[in-house]
Amino acid sequence: MRTTDQTGLAIVLSLIALTLFDTMGLIIKHLSSTYSAAELSMWRNLFGLVPSIVALWSYRAWRSSGRRLKLRQWKLAFFRGAVITIAQLCFYMSLGLMAFATASTITYSGALFTTALAIPILGERVGWVRWGAVLVGFIGVIMVIQPGSSSFSFYALLPLAAAACYALAGVTARVFDDDAPSPLVNLYASVTSLIGAFLITFFWGGFTPIASATDMGWIVLMGAFGGTAVLFLVVSCRMTEQSNLAPFSYFGIPLAFALGWLFFNEAPWSSLFPGALLIAAGGLLIVWRERSRSKTVTNLNQ
Repeated sequence: MRTTDQTGLAIVLSLIALTLFDTMGLIIKHLSSTYSAAELSMWRNLFGLVPSIVALWSYRAWRSSGRRLKLRQWKLAFFRGAVITIAQLCFYMSLGLMAFATASTITYSGALFTTALAIPILGERVGWVRWGAVLVGFIGVIMVIQPGSSSFSFYALLPLAAAACYALAGVTARVFDDDAPSPLVNLYASVTSLIGAFLITFFWGGFTPIASATDMGWIVLMGAFGGTAVLFLVVSCRMTEQSNLAPFSYFGIPLAFALGWLFFNEAPWSSLFPGALLIAAGGLLIVWRERSRSKTVTNLNQ
């Protein structure tokens, strides 16, 4: 346990971050009929730079170390940004093509991909409990996507690809040097994603003129919500152990369902349940196993 542990406040901040992420998704879905996913990704990263810069500037360790902007593992940082660009493109496209809650729920399979990717990238050993959790969650994903049914659409693979890319970005973040400031790593990713989204937009259909001041306001809010959510997650992760926050991340599933129902009159009960419950169960089982292993290691070291 960290000496500066503030679990309660960290949980509140993480829940606010999830709410901001889902609100950002609502705006993306609203704007997707006018602007492409690549354009929205570019605008999100552009206006999301402000919270990223604030996070870096307020990071005491970075200021005291001379405010260096260079990372030793800069190639890895740019790679993460490219991966996040692909993740955003897939997820934003899915929001415009699918029910909001369905697209959002499928992305919660990220914990399953994280477990699988930790083996080749981090060299972790995954036991039968975590593999069982991955299997349970994967069955849930299959039930939500419903391959082979008349309602199946290849669009459902977009949020799944986004989940895999977000998981890859999360796992590779753990490869950075311990003294690499997290806000600086995040800033590298944001800048790279901005450039990547700009290039995709430029070569894939071009830019759509902003239709109105109202649209511009939504775009600014989209970037501000997304950037602030990342900032709150960074802060909350520094307040307490990640295992204390992970169970609350699935709060986003019922929240996405409620928001989709409220704003878009979507209520995909038959496609979401019980698959969504299995996705959450698989993720929570992984969290439980990680916490059990952590307690065991702590007790052995005492």
